[in-house]
Amino acid sequence: MKRFYKTVSIGEDRSILLDGRSVKTPARRPLAVPTQTLAEAIAEEWRAQGEEIDPRAMPLTGLANAAIDRVAPDPQAFAATLTPYAETDLLCYRAEEPEELVARQAETWDPLLDWARGRYDIAFEVATGIIHRRQHEATIARLAAALAARDPFRLAALSPLVTIGGSLVTALALAEGRIEAGRAFEATHLDELWQVEQWGEDTLAADARAARRRDFEAAARFLALLDG
Repeated sequence: MKRFYKTVSIGEDRSILLDGRSVKTPARRPLAVPTQTLAEAIAEEWRAQGEEIDPRAMPLTGLANAAIDRVAPDPQAFAATLTPYAETDLLCYRAEEPEELVARQAETWDPLLDWARGRYDIAFEVATGIIHRRQHEATIARLAAALAARDPFRLAALSPLVTIGGSLVTALALAEGRIEAGRAFEATHLDELWQVEQWGEDTLAADARAARRRDFEAAARFLALLDG
């Protein structure tokens, strides 16, 4: 799409205005967000566009659209799509060998599980290998409740954090300020990064990981902007 506007501003309801007119989401709802800091960041994405609009360069706009169009109509149903990660959290599945990788997983992942145990009064079943280990019903229920308690905008941001990282615990820790975005991404990609150390980098894999990291860190920034 060609750029069709000259000015970008913010309305009194924190809506994004192009030449004084409200931007609409794909479902034709006004693009309005909960905080002024998030509105300013989204407005800056629109200002930064060149002669053609590139949606890939506007991740915050995309997350806001998702919050308004996909999540807000039924937040509980959307939260339920993330709940299965409580049953299969990456942090609960450990390597059997080599010792260096086993130690690195424990060093990086155990503090996150310890935080979640204390924060939500839950227990985890930790397994080696890839064989599924069922989690306690109370663990799943309390992590599901932690998701369901969040508003549509926070749920929209949590979704890529959970799905890219494969860890609901890490996403919640990031959302609650227990770990910063870069460390969270590296924690959830620990096995992949360890393989790179051992065997070297593959260009296509590196590009794919860089794209995932951009989406992950954009979602983390979106969350931070919701806190003003």
